[in-house]
Amino acid sequence: MLEIKNLSKIYDNTVLALDDVSFEVPQGQFLAVVGLSGSGKSTLLRCINRLIEPTGGQIIWDGVDVTAALPEDLRRIRRRIGMIFQHFNLVQRSPVMTNVLSGRLGYTNPFWSLINRFPKDDVAMALRQLERVGLEEKAYTRADELSGGQQQRVGIARALMQEPAIMLADEPVASLDPVLAHSIMQYLEKLKEENITVICSLHFLDLVQRYADRAVALKDGKVVFDGHPSEIDDKRFEEIYGEEAQRIG
Repeated sequence: MLEIKNLSKIYDNTVLALDDVSFEVPQGQFLAVVGLSGSGKSTLLRCINRLIEPTGGQIIWDGVDVTAALPEDLRRIRRRIGMIFQHFNLVQRSPVMTNVLSGRLGYTNPFWSLINRFPKDDVAMALRQLERVGLEEKAYTRADELSGGQQQRVGIARALMQEPAIMLADEPVASLDPVLAHSIMQYLEKLKEENITVICSLHFLDLVQRYADRAVALKDGKVVFDGHPSEIDDKRFEEIYGEEAQRIG
């Protein structure tokens, strides 16, 4: 169980990005976080693994206060929280295999990672994850030679190397065309079969309604909706996105 309790984030002592956000996520649920750009979606996801430090509130995961964790404890916590980024966040000049193996950095002696040496078991695991996302033949191709959809699949394989219990996906399909977007979402959807919690920020309501078990909507840093995606009717849509927004899906 992941518990978000009265979470707030203020940037530069002026910008309130998250305002008293509270909700719970059962293990294995696919949760979509929706809202306009600037509503607080990315900040929320990055607070969960403390890539961004919250200003107030708590994040409790299986009874452990993530917000109070000391550096060594936080390192262990982050091992089990995968992260997928909108712009892939790959080392473009490095081979796909090296990018995927970087997902084991939380488990590997830092010295060996500096000289790009990893245990044979980790290499075998990386090949299995690449096979899982259909990219085993690209293992030794440079990342910058791949398409956008392929690069995002490398990002998924890298995150899976952490053996995560939670997968955070920050606008993972925003830069992809609709066909590739559905392909990536299907990979994420399958994680539920392994009881992995998926928390995914999304713009497009059709993807939310197709893949998510539940949606939490943010507006100006506040939760304005929490329920099944099918409950987002025209009235709810306007409350979340504003009257001027055009509904897609």
